[in-house]
Amino acid sequence: MDRSGVNGVSSSGGARTVDKGVDFANYFCTYAFLYHQKEMLCDRVRMDAYFNSIFQNKHHFHSKTVLDVGTGSGILAIWSAQAGAKKVYAVEATKMADHARELVKANGLEDVVEAVDVIISEWMGYFLLRESMFDSVIYARDKWLKPTGIIPRDAILSVFGHTCKSKSGGHLHLRYPSHARMWVAPIRSGLGDQKMGDYEAALDDWYRFLDETNKYYGVDMKVLTKPYCEEQKKYYLQARVPAVIKDIDCLTATVDDILYVRANFTSLITMDMARFSGFAGWFDVHFRGSRDSPATQEIELTTAPSVDDGTHWGQQVFLLHPPCRVEEGDNLSVSFSMNRSKENHRLMEVEFGCEIRQQSEKQPRTFTKKFYIE
Repeated sequence: MDRSGVNGVSSSGGARTVDKGVDFANYFCTYAFLYHQKEMLCDRVRMDAYFNSIFQNKHHFHSKTVLDVGTGSGILAIWSAQAGAKKVYAVEATKMADHARELVKANGLEDVVEAVDVIISEWMGYFLLRESMFDSVIYARDKWLKPTGIIPRDAILSVFGHTCKSKSGGHLHLRYPSHARMWVAPIRSGLGDQKMGDYEAALDDWYRFLDETNKYYGVDMKVLTKPYCEEQKKYYLQARVPAVIKDIDCLTATVDDILYVRANFTSLITMDMARFSGFAGWFDVHFRGSRDSPATQEIELTTAPSVDDGTHWGQQVFLLHPPCRVEEGDNLSVSFSMNRSKENHRLMEVEFGCEIRQQSEKQPRTFTKKFYIE
């Protein structure tokens, strides 16, 4: 979640100017501390996704000029340079730029890390859009990504807190990540712990099966362990009946596209949840390249509940008080909306409307609940 100060303008209920001093005090200062950067750098799911998306698609970076929006520690800029980038512009709004500059120098890349061929950024906040950093990435894309793919020779970027003028034209045509998606699914209290226990019990039973089959029948079936684990994980751990509430094409999305998120979906209860306790929300992003220059190896970064190691983003939970009793076969009709808070454009206000149609009741039950992502 490295942050950038590329644009000091954002929106909530239409574009409006945000006081830069207040925004810096409330938001950017957090990312100036190494402990916060360390939390993100220790997130193996996050790190592996970006590392693999770069080094398994080196053709997107070799001899190219790259813009890292909100470079933070500088890790994405360094990887881009190591993957063969000709120049890397690393943009950072906080004093973390000083640490990033030293890190780049210590790795012998100060002559590489400097409009651009590729924009790379880790802009995702909790439930994808919290923090509204995607605005900065859109701003950078629109300012330096022209329809012809050529950067004006007078383009100016802030590099590690300094001003640097572009020396030559460049071709801007790629965004990393290229696509994003938001998900929602119904949950019940205690389901996660219960299902994890069931999953672990299933694996224990499998390993006993392997030992006995090998001991009594002389057949080694360990080769089937991985597909069995994946099968059981899908059955026990993946959230049931999730719904996509927003697809984002990072190559074309505008700020207006993400100011308001609206979705309607239905969800059939496929197991006896007993107590419907609310909703869980998560996101995934994809590194696909572009239509004209697709990725050799598409990489996905997901924050879904089924991820073994989890991520520092986790999942956003919207709990109902009190929970609702539901049964297998009941049907949920859900309306979802998410807006930016009027008091702080980086925070989100969420509303769920739900109609529960139960087989055992003639009249549906309805409720509306508001939540705040702070």
